[in-house]
Amino acid sequence: MRVISIISLKGGVAKTTTSVNMAYILCKQGFRVLLIDNDKQGNASKTFGLYNPEDENTVARIMLERGLDVREIINKTPYSDSEAGTLDIITANMELLEANMRTIVDTGRQQQTRFKKALTAVSDQYDFCIIDNAPDINMSIINALVVSDDLIIPIMIDQYSFDGLEILIEQIEQTKEDFNPALTFRGCLVTQYRKADVQEQGTEVLDSGYPIFESRIRRTENKVNESTFAGKPVVEYSVRCGASQDYKKFVREYLEAIK
Repeated sequence: MRVISIISLKGGVAKTTTSVNMAYILCKQGFRVLLIDNDKQGNASKTFGLYNPEDENTVARIMLERGLDVREIINKTPYSDSEAGTLDIITANMELLEANMRTIVDTGRQQQTRFKKALTAVSDQYDFCIIDNAPDINMSIINALVVSDDLIIPIMIDQYSFDGLEILIEQIEQTKEDFNPALTFRGCLVTQYRKADVQEQGTEVLDSGYPIFESRIRRTENKVNESTFAGKPVVEYSVRCGASQDYKKFVREYLEAIK
């Protein structure tokens, strides 16, 4: 099982949209995919109609329980029994906030490897695991970095995103040194892209300092927003819209990169 973390310290850069649509596209291509919602807001869970603020069988249990059988908290999505691949999910809610705080003070066992230990039990049941991370650096985010093979950073072309990128890269390098030397930063994925001079110039600046995917996710705000109300990945909701076509290109580019 190859584990991919989708992460950024800035909100509103399409982390969840990227995670959900990447998972859906891989499923439709015949892969077995596990999606982990690692954000207390639970937006990835909401996409599939599985968000429940009172649910106790969420990602928080991975952080808190020793010896957890992770299969107890894996949920089926409407695409889990598709004719092609499968798409399952571990959901999240506000319980993750408390779980992160409790993990910090729990010095009786290692704090940074709880995801890694839990996912070992299902590593032969999925081809990919995609982790949708909150715009934060907390203990569950560090756990995601420790267990991941690949890292993808969605980014808008603005100064605030660039500032957060530098901080995040520092954390990535520290995690690689201490826990996961095999972690690969696959690149930045430019989202909400528009044809404009500032976009072109900003992309060139980004490309000069960091790896970057050639694919650009165009800004098709209406269809993406509508898809959240429909409870579907935009790639399914609006097959022909710009963002849908761009996400398909991005997934092809990623699969080519890891061959």
